[in-house]
Amino acid sequence: MKALKSGKLVRTALLSSAFFLASLINIKVGAASTHLTLIAPMGIILGWSVFPAVFVALLLQAVLFQFGGLVVLGVNVLDMALPGLIVYIIFGRSIKNGTNKFLTSALSFLAGALAVMVGALMLSTFLYATDNNFLSMAEILLLAHIPLALIEGIITLFFIAWLKRSAPDFL
Repeated sequence: MKALKSGKLVRTALLSSAFFLASLINIKVGAASTHLTLIAPMGIILGWSVFPAVFVALLLQAVLFQFGGLVVLGVNVLDMALPGLIVYIIFGRSIKNGTNKFLTSALSFLAGALAVMVGALMLSTFLYATDNNFLSMAEILLLAHIPLALIEGIITLFFIAWLKRSAPDFL
């Protein structure tokens, strides 16, 4: 088991609070609703520490605002944190150590979009696995996350570019 090192504690808390705030912003897409997550930057910066960061934020949302709920907290943490870990594994080293600005920007955008779509695919799978009657809802949610994937990709691109320029040690 990986331990949360004290040097990463401030970063983890900061990004957990950013996730908490960003996920309060709901975006209506047709009949569905989705929200920002910033999960790709969290994954790229925190690596495995994305799990406790997401857990704390979702726990506070469940307790303070009754969002998500305590019963599904584990599934929600997995659905949000695992895509962050996946983009960390796939893109983390290339983005952190990349010197080519165009390639780093492209990978950052791709990481942001991929994290959202992996999370949406997991959510759709969880819904469908619950009951076959949720298939149409799962399809709608998957489609509703495409615009969000583009938005999160752009946010991730600018956020990583800003960090590389102004605070490269934070990465």
